[in-house]
Amino acid sequence: MTLSDRDEAEIEASRAPLMDHLIELRRRLLICVVAFAVGFIGCFAFSEPIYLFLVKPFVAAQAFYSSVGPHGHVSPLDLILGTAGLKALPHVNGHTVNLIYTAPLEILFTKMKLAGFGAVFVAFPVLAWQLYRFVAPGLYRNERGAFLPFLVAAPLLFLLGAALVYFVMLPFVMWFSLSQQIVGDGVAANLLPKVSDYLNLVTALLLAFGLCFQLPVVMTLLGMAGLINSKLMSSGRRYAIVAVVVVAALVTPPDPISQLMLAVPMVLLYEVSIWCVRLIELRRSKADALEAEIA
Repeated sequence: MTLSDRDEAEIEASRAPLMDHLIELRRRLLICVVAFAVGFIGCFAFSEPIYLFLVKPFVAAQAFYSSVGPHGHVSPLDLILGTAGLKALPHVNGHTVNLIYTAPLEILFTKMKLAGFGAVFVAFPVLAWQLYRFVAPGLYRNERGAFLPFLVAAPLLFLLGAALVYFVMLPFVMWFSLSQQIVGDGVAANLLPKVSDYLNLVTALLLAFGLCFQLPVVMTLLGMAGLINSKLMSSGRRYAIVAVVVVAALVTPPDPISQLMLAVPMVLLYEVSIWCVRLIELRRSKADALEAEIA
């Protein structure tokens, strides 16, 4: 019996009536809902320290900005290390970071939104595992083995993109925003962001970078499906770079630093994707040769 015959036998053995599939789907969805609810309650209980953690890049930018003044300069490395807690922030007399809210229930809704966003992160391992357990019976053995690494690679790449946002991009965005303040001639236009607007900015950047960092996963899956190949990706590199620049311009704040911070890693991830697809092609050619020898 060849490898294909064994795979077909496994798929046939896993067949079940439609009602059994619906019952299994209901059970998996119920587990996902419970996991999300538990994560939501936990994140809501700690929503205040979580929010303070997210405001830390703004705190670092404000501290350095207050220490050097509107026309001063600060080392980018100091800004990053200050955000990461590896460098003491400057102590400025009367220094405080002020955020405002203008609606009576804005803080509550902000905490709920933060709890929902955090619940997805906390419950993702459970959600991903339930998805895999539901679709695994319909996959060939080699497909199941190939699917599992993506369950690990996807959250790791998302966390890598989120770390880039938190430790690098947000401090520079807030520094840039602070540098746009206007003070003079009896007029002061100071930055006082709303708590909800700041959270919207953070979540938008986290999602944008986290999803864009899934490029190797998406490209590798397309390569496994035979929809693209490494030769096509290599020949279309210049068009991919243009597309990356356009995406970076659309999903980041309108300043060149933020756009470069997303565009450069995406170009590097595109090159990684080419090598991943190339590796899949080599493994597929070896498997085909082995199956031809067995036949």
